[in-house]
Amino acid sequence: MANGCTWDSLDAHLLRVLHVLLTEGSVSRAARRLNLSQPAVSTALKRLRDITGDPLLVRSRGGMTPTERGAELLEPIRIVLEQIERIAEGPTGFDPASTRRSFNVATPDYLNAMLLGEVVTDVHKLAPKAQIAFHSMTQNSDYPRALESGELDLVIGNWPNPPDHLRTAPLFEDRMVVMMRTGHPLASGQLSMSDWLAAEHVVPTPYSVGQRGVVDVFLARERMRRNVVAHVPYFHMAPFMLINSDLIFTAPARFAEHYTTMLPLNIVPAPVELPSMAYYLLWHDRTQHSAECRWFRERIVRAARTTPVASPLRRVA
Repeated sequence: MANGCTWDSLDAHLLRVLHVLLTEGSVSRAARRLNLSQPAVSTALKRLRDITGDPLLVRSRGGMTPTERGAELLEPIRIVLEQIERIAEGPTGFDPASTRRSFNVATPDYLNAMLLGEVVTDVHKLAPKAQIAFHSMTQNSDYPRALESGELDLVIGNWPNPPDHLRTAPLFEDRMVVMMRTGHPLASGQLSMSDWLAAEHVVPTPYSVGQRGVVDVFLARERMRRNVVAHVPYFHMAPFMLINSDLIFTAPARFAEHYTTMLPLNIVPAPVELPSMAYYLLWHDRTQHSAECRWFRERIVRAARTTPVASPLRRVA
């Protein structure tokens, strides 16, 4: 092309000048509409002709008329300019009622299912065309990568030390309790630390490599060891293992209360030394400014802070 010009030389200014020239058919009218001088518009037209290798507009009795090439470019240029304006305007407003977004959340299975039900109910009421997919977490789950790649929008976690490069928002704290069968020798009173350590424990395997739960972190810090008899891959397996044994299971109160309403189990307060469990949301910077994801995060936070906590502990009469 002339003067060594290429399509890489095009910018938003030249595209806008060309669009106005093609629609006005006059350098002077285009100059007035663009608030530019006629020489500036003529110079831009010369550059455009050099870049495209086509006159684009030629003289006619009514002023200037587009060449065939110029007419072909009118619609593509209009679309490009609209896209540029959309980028410059930033994100558009989010309308929950019309979104068809599918939100992907990973959560450990010890989170009270009632909370997840509240989230689904609330989101479906406001965004009836949206979907929520809950994903399980295992030791092999690479949730930081999944958040970074967009496979996940959110993770609900409770590890004492979440990754520094992920954003967090607190949800709620839950006290720790001890589950055991009705009639268990330890079910009638407050557990001492020594009694709790000596009891037969069933414990969950970690949900993330290198991330231990609050109980294990506490025990490691205090250089204590509990009497672990069995490991389970899922929290929801443990309550059923307690019914016909002297095993005990230490769990968040919201989780434990759910099972004591269905199974012959009791819960008693955990030793006072055990810390509470803090839940939070995790997400990546890639969704920080997404209107849809921000709205979804707010719905989960709202549900977490309004869902009733566990009722008073059930004890043996």
